[in-house]
Amino acid sequence: MGRYLNPNNNKYQNFLKEKYVVDKSMLLNNILGKIEQNKRFLCCSRPRRFGKSVTAHMLAAYFSKGADSRAIFEPLKCVKDKVFLTNLNHYDTIFMDIQAQFVKAKDQGADPNKMLQENAVRELKKAYPGWIQGDENLSEALAVINAETGNEFVIIFDEWDYPIRELAGNSRERRDYIELLRMMFKNAEAQDYVRLAYLTGILPMVRAKGQSAVNNFDEYTMIDARDLGGDIGFVETEVQELCERYGVSADEMRRWYDGYDLGGVEVYNPLSVVRAVESGKFRQYWTETGTYEDIRSLIEYDFDGLKEAVIQMLSGNRIPVSVYGCRNDMCTFRDKDQIITTLIHLGYFAYDAEAQEAYVPNREIREIFYRYMENSQNDPLSSFLQYSRQMLAAVLGAEQERAAALVQKVHDDFISSIEYNDENSLSCTVMIALLASFAYYQRPIREFPCGKGFADLVYLPLPQCPQRPVIVVELKWNRGADTAITQIREKRYPNSLRDYYGEILLVGISYEKKTKEHTCVIERVERIKG
Repeated sequence: MGRYLNPNNNKYQNFLKEKYVVDKSMLLNNILGKIEQNKRFLCCSRPRRFGKSVTAHMLAAYFSKGADSRAIFEPLKCVKDKVFLTNLNHYDTIFMDIQAQFVKAKDQGADPNKMLQENAVRELKKAYPGWIQGDENLSEALAVINAETGNEFVIIFDEWDYPIRELAGNSRERRDYIELLRMMFKNAEAQDYVRLAYLTGILPMVRAKGQSAVNNFDEYTMIDARDLGGDIGFVETEVQELCERYGVSADEMRRWYDGYDLGGVEVYNPLSVVRAVESGKFRQYWTETGTYEDIRSLIEYDFDGLKEAVIQMLSGNRIPVSVYGCRNDMCTFRDKDQIITTLIHLGYFAYDAEAQEAYVPNREIREIFYRYMENSQNDPLSSFLQYSRQMLAAVLGAEQERAAALVQKVHDDFISSIEYNDENSLSCTVMIALLASFAYYQRPIREFPCGKGFADLVYLPLPQCPQRPVIVVELKWNRGADTAITQIREKRYPNSLRDYYGEILLVGISYEKKTKEHTCVIERVERIKG
């Protein structure tokens, strides 16, 4: 066994000793099934701390000749059928952490692409001294060994996209790395020496002129996870089991960390779930592993409609987005859709493939953006947050004229692209104007069943803010705000909110098409005790 060729199983074995472990070993059976279908080139991208490296180490522990992993996998969920046992620890396996290689090369003043090949070839020469001289490049060495012995290789690149994300688009090291990928996996002999090539990182395959630089890979992404969606992130049943075992609220876990749609499977943020179970506290954990620079560097692109789209999503609305044409390189953008697509890959937004819409998946992400807006200066998002706080204060203080004026200003200054055609478009504006409610309220509920009808919007206080009033919003278009309040009372909306303490605020908001003005009526109602 070596550092790069045929590693041992220590890293995966140590992971399995941790207290809060979720067994994702069924991925092995899925990958073996793909290999049997001749799908041997896989690129699986996920955001930071979504289990990429653990998965890579699991694959290495399973395939590597340098490990004896039968006892490790025996108690796991993976199906130990004939195919599984035949492939277990059967292949020469090359494992490379690309980020570590590039960082080490920089520290040593070396060429990273040359160094990582030399590291692997050195160990191949030791394993196959009769055929490898040591001066071959990596693909040549693999091709020679395969020709002489018939041996196939499993090649695993963790953080494969580090040079794409971190190096300038015109850097020589970056260009050389892309050529290395082509040389390793796109040449004709790769079909012979590759048993499995598994690349994992944050970004999908880099694209040039609309085509993947290595277009023979099957890609599994945050936009198109296909059948691997539930194999990496935590799914509902796995999170429920953790919550039951350790006495943690499943509802709060769902509110904070759920919401990613991967191939029709609801997926939670794994890191944050584990931290919440470990500490018993629900808060923002994920960005402790990074910074706000991802958001800032991307949102500060001055593309028309970008900041408005972000505001709409943060308020609970969804927006249509075209996810095609993004070059996946963190430096080449043409429009807001490409920025939003990149933020989906990074995990800051989620994507509904069926509706082709982007949205904010959960409370943790909303809080990340909320803190970003709080800490930004002279930024449209920061300015908007100030107006939204004023709007919330006006509603809570029953300042009717001020609330109406602030809805008007938010629409005129920040989201003028929303054209009022009906109550639904007005609903989008009001949700946006009340974005600051996020600090004290759950995500607004549209068409909330109340009394004898459905309230347009209902804001329920967070469990830790029971003193806050419930806010019931009824919207009218060309019919007057008084009409909205009358409807709330006639249909007895407050009667359905008996379980919430404190008062209820009835908020009627109307937009008059002729005058192009908003009006607002606010009434206080004490909770009806039953």
